[in-house]
Amino acid sequence: MLKYIAQRLALSIPVFLGVATIVFLVVRVIPGDPAVAALGDYASKEAVDALRQRMGLNESLPVQYVRFLGSLVRGDLGKSMITGSPIRDDIAHALPYTIELTVLAILIGTFLGVPIGVYTAIRRNRLADYIGRVLSLTGLSVPAFYLGILLILLLAIQFQWLPATGGGGMDDLRENISHLILPALTLGLVMTASVARLARSAMLNVLRHDYVRTARAKGLKERVVHLRHALRSALIPIISVTGIWAVSLIGDSVTVEVVFARPGLGKMMVGAILQRDYTALQSIMVIYTGFVVVINLMIDLIYGWVDPRIRH
Repeated sequence: MLKYIAQRLALSIPVFLGVATIVFLVVRVIPGDPAVAALGDYASKEAVDALRQRMGLNESLPVQYVRFLGSLVRGDLGKSMITGSPIRDDIAHALPYTIELTVLAILIGTFLGVPIGVYTAIRRNRLADYIGRVLSLTGLSVPAFYLGILLILLLAIQFQWLPATGGGGMDDLRENISHLILPALTLGLVMTASVARLARSAMLNVLRHDYVRTARAKGLKERVVHLRHALRSALIPIISVTGIWAVSLIGDSVTVEVVFARPGLGKMMVGAILQRDYTALQSIMVIYTGFVVVINLMIDLIYGWVDPRIRH
């Protein structure tokens, strides 16, 4: 297992560097001059040239890339073109809000979606199965931002159970959790729908196999047959879709953070786009790249733990 973990870690490094390189190139092919965007269209040529010099934009692309990688290795994400403050400090403030939102949404989607999918597969073509299929299809059809607005109208405005906007303070656990529930529930319910549908399909496919019928023929209880024999074999596709949705939730968190006015990376990235803060945008996209690489690495490791054959 240690050799498998080392191999996965070694493969993750070039993947991260490759995606970070794409981010570097994409930011630089965006139309417009970053210096002009920062200073305004009426800035003098001398001021624009001075800012370009300070940002290193007068250097060739390979030189800029080497400096970018060097700064990345040192943990230096640069300074904001708008505020002049270190981007690392801004990200350090916003990152915990995005991490807690994504992690809780993944937990909600997994721990609701898998049991629902397994139960509806066991109760195939019965009332519970029909209800589960309708609800999961409805969940897949509703965009995350729209579901968030509906939850705000229902739980925050109509019943006034939870706050509608904001992220709460990290130093106040109760306030933080109260602001986290609605956005996490929004993302989690969307993920639940997809996980439940795939878990149902995977279980139905496994329940047809000979070894499941053999387990029943041995006189094992249905609960043992379903959980010990069928579910474990169905976990690989379930883990796959969970990983895909975990990555997707990172993108959906951008819109959800804007809807709920949470001070996370998503809201920060939207602000950088609107203000054309290219340095901040590049740094935030690199952090999101790290998120995706880490999630894919965790999924690979879970594969190896669930199915030992993958490790070999």
